[in-house]
Parts: sequence; C-alpha cells; structure tokens
Amino acid sequence: MGFTCGIIGLPNVGKSTIFNALTSAKAQSANFPFCTIEPNTGAVAVPDERLLTLAKMAASQKIIPAQITFVDVAGLIKGASQGEGLGNQFLGHIRGVDAIVHVVRCFDDENITHVEGSVDPIRDIATIETELMLSDLETLRKATDKIQKLAKSGDKEARTSLEIISELEEILDKGGNLREAVSSRMTEEPLYARIGGSLICSKPLLYVANVSEEEMTSGVEGKYVGILKKQAEQQNVPLVVISGQLEAEVAELPLSERQDYIKELGLGASGLDRLANAGYRLLDLVTFFTIGPKEAHAWTARRGSKAPQCAGKIHTDFERGFIRAEVISCEDYISAGSELKAREAGRLRVEGKEYEVQDGDIVHFRFNV
Repeated sequence: MGFTCGIIGLPNVGKSTIFNALTSAKAQSANFPFCTIEPNTGAVAVPDERLLTLAKMAASQKIIPAQITFVDVAGLIKGASQGEGLGNQFLGHIRGVDAIVHVVRCFDDENITHVEGSVDPIRDIATIETELMLSDLETLRKATDKIQKLAKSGDKEARTSLEIISELEEILDKGGNLREAVSSRMTEEPLYARIGGSLICSKPLLYVANVSEEEMTSGVEGKYVGILKKQAEQQNVPLVVISGQLEAEVAELPLSERQDYIKELGLGASGLDRLANAGYRLLDLVTFFTIGPKEAHAWTARRGSKAPQCAGKIHTDFERGFIRAEVISCEDYISAGSELKAREAGRLRVEGKEYEVQDGDIVHFRFNV
C-alpha cells in the first residue's frame, strides 16, 4: 500500500518548483496560472540514517528506503469547486490522496505574478479552504441524493449515513474543523470514517511556507512566515519552511555534492528531507526493516498495524500464511553488532498475530502457505 500527499495551493506559489526538486522530476513550471495541466506524481525516499547503518553492518548489496508519493496538481482559484479554472477535475485528484500539503507563498517578487495581485498568506489559505469546503459540501449533497431512497425503504445503515452526512454538512456550513471532528471518531465508527474520510477537508494537513533563498539562508524569519506560523499553531497544523528556489538549485547538483552544499549554506538538512519526514509523521507512519546480505529494505506501515498486516506489505502470501514474526529492535541490532550477536544475546523476540509492529523493528516473518 502506498501513501500519497497531494500538493495544493494557488497558482504561482511554487508548488511545481518544490515538486520538481522534491522528486527530481521535471514537471513544467512557469510564471502563469494552470501551468500544471495533468497531475504529476513522484515517489520520494524518506531519509533514515538507521537504514544506512543497518545496510553497512549487514553488507547489504542493495538499499531500498521507505517512500512517500507526492502528487502535484494545478493551482486552485476562487470558483474551483464550481468549475472555474480547471476546477473539479483537480479537486478529484486531491480527493484520492492520504494527506494534503498546502504550499503558501511567503515571498515578494515582482517578476512572479500573484493571482490576487499581492502576497497575503491568510487570504490565500482562506481562498483554498473555501473551495475545498464547497467541494466537500457538493460531495455530501450528491451522496444524500443516492442514499435517500434506501433510507426511506428502512435500510438502517442508510439512515445512519444520512445522519452522519447531516452532521458533516453542519460542520462545513459553519466553517468548523472537519479534520478534528472526523479524526476523533474514525477509529470507533467505521461508517463515520468511510463517509468523513472521503472528504478533502478531513485529510491530514501540512503547510509549506515557500520563502526566498535569501530568507532561507539568513536564518531571519520573514513577516509572511510569522503570520503563517500563527495560523498553523491556531489550527494545530504542522509547518515546514522551504525555499523552492534554493531546493531547485540543490536538485541540479550531483547527489555526492548536495549535502556539502547544504552545510555550506548553514542548513542542517535540506528542506525536502524535512518535508518528507514531516509528511511521514503527519500520516502517523512507522518504519520496519528487513535486513540481509542481498538487501536492506525499509517498509512503511500505519502506526498500530499488526504483524500479519505488515507481512502482507512484503508479499500477500506472507500475510495469508503468517505463523510468527521474529523481531529485533534496531537499537539492539546496532548495539550487538550483527543479527547473529543480537540473537546470541537473547535480543530476538518471537511475536504472534496480535503484535503491533514498532518503529525501528527488524523483522523476519515466518509463514506457510
């Protein structure tokens, strides 16, 4: 199962520039609205020093990191939910992602047109949020039309669905926080999760402040970032500050030179590494490993996933015929010096079907089909 983050924002905020650098893709980027016509998709490795250490210790021939897929869609404008610009076509693409990355312009540049004529993070966020809310309301109204006949016939699930839809519509009509409302009930009410989880405004959200290269390297927070930071704190939404311009320059360098260049600029890590990690945390994911001489592989799972579910990420037969999981924590493996020494020291645990795989677990699945 893959995990996807949709990159959204107004036109000309730097979405495609950041996407290009993030994925080393070459999505078209230019100074006019709707430059991105078709959604661009790229898989991004999640930086993890543990994987590199484990691969070195096991002399693995191949290293396969965990990944998140980013989807870059056309810029949204006022009226997008009603078909303005490229409208609903791209709201449909957003609806299918696991999380939303909202890029907000936080730099002045007279050479790059802003669709509203000026930079204003709060106004820009409100424009996007309004369109997403209107789109979700339309989705709920269409669902109501389909379910009403079943509800009138006495179908209990249909009646419950209508009650849930009515509650969600009320939250959206009042401009409430649908994200918090849905997340608080998703685990206990599957039907609520199915209906509410399909709405754009219910998806986990991350803000990206796109700043100038000068601001990024100066270490001085600009006024627009300060404004956006307050907004993010009020909404309890994570914020990552990135210079799309700077990251584009880094992406043009050979891989062997990128880290040195980032250090020369006084930055501890690239903005894109921070964004990938933030997306990973936003989706509440954990990493488990399979380590051996052929390959060191990082796998991604939702926090709380049971051992058979995680086995199924490697191969469906592993889940179907699951017997047990042999587990060594990453810390124990590294401190022991090898898998064999960790086993000899009694650090290997045998876990069953109810075991929740933890972040950093090194797992060998036993199965029989």
